[in-house]
Amino acid sequence: MMTDVLSPGLIMIAGAALLPLLRGYWQRGFMLLLPVVGFWQTLMLEPGTYGTIDMFGVTLTTLRVDSLSLVFGYIFHIAAFLSAIYALHVRDTVQHVAGMAYAGAAIGAVFAGDLITLFVYWELTAVTSVFLIWARREENSYSTGLRYLIIQVGSGVVLLAGIVIHQQQSGSIEFSKLTLGELGPTLIFLAFGVKCAFPLLHNWLQDSYPEATVTGTVFLSAFTTKLAVYALARSFAGTEMLIWIGATMTAFPIFYAVIENDLRRVLAYSLNNQLGFMVVGIGIGTELSLNGTAAHAFCHILYKALLFMSMGAVLLRTGTVKGSELGGLYKSMPWTTGFCIVGAASISAFPLFSGFISKSMIITASADGGHWFVWGVLLFASAGVFHHSGIKIPYFAFFAHDSGIRVKEAPFNMLLAMAIAAFLCIGIGVFPGPLYAILPFPVDFVPYTVTHVITQLQLLMFSALAFAVLMRFGIYPPELKSVNLDTDWFYRRLAPKVVRAVWGGVSVLQGRFVRGAARALNHLLVVVFHYHGPDGVLARTWPIGGAALWVLVLLGGFLIVYFV
Repeated sequence: MMTDVLSPGLIMIAGAALLPLLRGYWQRGFMLLLPVVGFWQTLMLEPGTYGTIDMFGVTLTTLRVDSLSLVFGYIFHIAAFLSAIYALHVRDTVQHVAGMAYAGAAIGAVFAGDLITLFVYWELTAVTSVFLIWARREENSYSTGLRYLIIQVGSGVVLLAGIVIHQQQSGSIEFSKLTLGELGPTLIFLAFGVKCAFPLLHNWLQDSYPEATVTGTVFLSAFTTKLAVYALARSFAGTEMLIWIGATMTAFPIFYAVIENDLRRVLAYSLNNQLGFMVVGIGIGTELSLNGTAAHAFCHILYKALLFMSMGAVLLRTGTVKGSELGGLYKSMPWTTGFCIVGAASISAFPLFSGFISKSMIITASADGGHWFVWGVLLFASAGVFHHSGIKIPYFAFFAHDSGIRVKEAPFNMLLAMAIAAFLCIGIGVFPGPLYAILPFPVDFVPYTVTHVITQLQLLMFSALAFAVLMRFGIYPPELKSVNLDTDWFYRRLAPKVVRAVWGGVSVLQGRFVRGAARALNHLLVVVFHYHGPDGVLARTWPIGGAALWVLVLLGGFLIVYFV
């Protein structure tokens, strides 16, 4: 049967190629049908490997089904369906084709059984997703999209180099457990790190996601980085380095998010923060931590999409998502406000919301493993994300001062997508059992214990109190019309200064060299002119007798030296 061999990702990609042939309701209906058919196909799959192809001396496994790939396959289809509903009002075939093909490529990569197949889908996600940025059709989006494409394709080039070297060293291209130490796995690890937005490799995320279209950002938030999380969980689970990388990822975005004015960039920073929790879980490598990573990725895709949807609706209606320009929108966009608050509560891990039942698994796993410093960093990061995403986003967008902006509520299809996402965020938080049942390992974790609930509520209340105090006494950084360069400062500010300083030094040395060379040449010309000029010594007429005498003297000197 075709359901036994066909990757669900190929259904999405092939369907995306047919979208330009349809128009109007037919196109929109077909776009909604694609993730439904793909999800049904995923439900029909049994664990195992399918679609084996022998090519150029290697065996490709185009479809590998197990509990880890199924978890990500399920949520990627759900995210594609919600994104499609959210984009129904858009009359842009380019965005629809790019969005569906991008989702299909990510799903195909999740079910890839070998590294070559992974590479093909890996690069396809880069090529398709960039059109969601360019589709905004603004000058800044073109340059940002080009930078995004270079980084993403570059990640694929590094991945391919690692695959080739690993195949030469081990003779295998199986997409499975890898160990750092040799060059091949190290390059593969670096490629995954770029796509996962590791520290110092991360700024493409904050740069590109806010520059995408209203609907494109929702697609982008779901697939690229979570595909990298899946790849790390598949290949590098238990790698201790990831614990420290992840802990850093959870902490540093908090400080940038607090001073950021663009609320979609704030969400991009909080996305980086949440990725850190998943990376820590992968690094710990226990069954509980890996279950927590998979569960958190599942929940994160939903509540992060919900938050980006709400900010996208604000951008659509007001033309801006600058915190300094918004406020008071709850009066004209009450439904969007309510859905945003649900997303904010979920990302902040309030009890009875989805983030609580997944994030607590990773935090507990870090404590169980004796990683107490990391456990403290995760608690700090949990308070920080509530500070900038749980409070700042809804407060400055919908409350704060009244900006006087009065607009229509978001279109119905946007509200419907937000409503479904909000329902899932609350449903998973209240009834985590169905999600726990599909995780890679058996789950005996109980999230709703007195200790877990009280600890989290205390953390959230102290964070809220800190925000209130800072706002009351005017200490909280104001929302200013400014550009936050982040690590871009190194090549946008520092690098030009270094280049100018080096070039200035080179120019000074060059000037001194040219002047010295000119003086030396001038001196040489004076000497030559002294001897060979019209009045020079060698230009005079000498008598034959004098010349013969000098020849005799030189010959005599030569003979003396020779005999001596």
